[in-house]
Amino acid sequence: MGNSEELGDPLLEENYANKGGFRVLLFILGSFSLYNMAMLGMRANISLYLMGEYNMAMKSASNVMFVWSSVTNVMPFFGALLADSLLGRFYTIGFGFLVSLLGMILLWLTAVIPQARPLSCDHSYEICSGSNVWQLMYLFLSFGLITVGSGATESCFLAFGVDQLLQKDESESRPGMKQKFFVLYYAAVALSALISLTCIAYIQEKMGWEMEFAVSTLLLLCGVVSFFVVSSSYVKLKSKSSLLTGLAQVAVASYKNRHLKLSDDSTFHCKKKTKPNSRLMYLNKACIIREPEDITIDGEAKDPWSLCTVEQVEELKVLIRTTPIWTTGIIWTIGHSQSNFPLVQATVMNRHITSSFSIPAASFNIFLVIAAIVWIIVQNRVFIPLASRLRGTQVRIISKTKMGIGMILCFMFMMVSSIVEATRRYLAGQDEVQVLQSPVTMSALWLIPQYCLSGFAEASDGIGRIEFYFSEFPQSMLSIASSLIGIGSAIGNLAGSLIMNTIDKVTKADGKDSWISSDINKGHYDYYYLVLAGVTAAGSIYFLACSAAYGPLKDDLQAAEEEEF
Repeated sequence: MGNSEELGDPLLEENYANKGGFRVLLFILGSFSLYNMAMLGMRANISLYLMGEYNMAMKSASNVMFVWSSVTNVMPFFGALLADSLLGRFYTIGFGFLVSLLGMILLWLTAVIPQARPLSCDHSYEICSGSNVWQLMYLFLSFGLITVGSGATESCFLAFGVDQLLQKDESESRPGMKQKFFVLYYAAVALSALISLTCIAYIQEKMGWEMEFAVSTLLLLCGVVSFFVVSSSYVKLKSKSSLLTGLAQVAVASYKNRHLKLSDDSTFHCKKKTKPNSRLMYLNKACIIREPEDITIDGEAKDPWSLCTVEQVEELKVLIRTTPIWTTGIIWTIGHSQSNFPLVQATVMNRHITSSFSIPAASFNIFLVIAAIVWIIVQNRVFIPLASRLRGTQVRIISKTKMGIGMILCFMFMMVSSIVEATRRYLAGQDEVQVLQSPVTMSALWLIPQYCLSGFAEASDGIGRIEFYFSEFPQSMLSIASSLIGIGSAIGNLAGSLIMNTIDKVTKADGKDSWISSDINKGHYDYYYLVLAGVTAAGSIYFLACSAAYGPLKDDLQAAEEEEF
């Protein structure tokens, strides 16, 4: 599975002259921004939709969200395989857009059609009926279509954007252009989230779920049109052979050739490189040419399961070497995926700014987005230029440093969340709150610090991981690089769900109230946050060990070679 690294390659679907570049990137970023607005607008408070319209308890709604998030984050891996092995990135994104649009239409219909939901709870008589099988099947069908579409779309957007920079024009092929695109991409994500979490959340608060889902569906439709309207101007790389097959061939060939000895006289099967690097040298045996007859007249291996190319070997090596740092993203996600709990906190706090205006609970995520935007601007427009001027040389923050800062900020986010919730719970006791989910006098603005820390952590870690994978992985693996982040998030969500369910089971033993009770005033979310803080603290130490073991990055080695030259 792999795409051409050079545009003279026949893997291009059509002539690349006058195609790609930042001109079409604007349409790609625009369509993704509209897509992101629609998805975030729908997902921001979907847990409230499940609890309010489908009568789910807090634990049940959280488990649905954990599982849905996990599957959504895993699907990009299969989307990457589909793109690189069969359809290509352009057609995979188009397929994902259309399937997501169908899923959004079905979700909107759950709000429009009363029979698609259970009857509303009658709290005066404590009568609350659950959803029947058909209602849940219809709801989960819409979730499933959105998930499949998201997997196809999100697996390829970054890589497809990078494809547009693969031109002969040197001004757009410099390595620094990728970093600029990543910043623009993340800024587009943040800006679309900012609009979504204000406008769409306000629409839901004032006009109801039917209107919110209708607006999200319309935004997604606009994104689809924006993406396809300039399809003739995109650089489109054809799919090649399966990367997974290539990786398996390296593993098998290295085992078959395990008795061969590596030496300076060894001859390696390669297309561009002359020899593999010295890391994980055992795998180098997969590309040793034992006899000239092992190669056909076309330069291909007669038996690809006994002889692989140097490029194939290097692809497996980079996947193995990056795995430890990839696992640190799982731990980061465990702490950062607890978005349902601050949302519930906001619903039981004083959200009024004036006597007539209150902030919708879901709109508090806007502070996370603003914090992320501020972090990006300050880092790229203030800190780096100022540090470069003071040092008299260009300063850059490497991806591993950004990820490390993100891990530490995630720990701080958990600690502050625990302190704020402990304070809120204390005031609830002072106010003698006894009614289920009854609000307290404490202002919800006290949630802003934890949202800001969450935004700082997401901006630092998110950009750091994108830069890390896209700099360390070869061009042929960019779709897989994108999906690795999602797979890590999926496992992190499942681990978060396991931790939550375990704590719920342990703490409600002997008839006690669970720490994560549906009635937040009876629960102990503050203790739960402390457990997550311990997990992220351990994760930060683990990241430092993995970072040190990984050694210098590929960009650092290239920069050192250029300076030496």
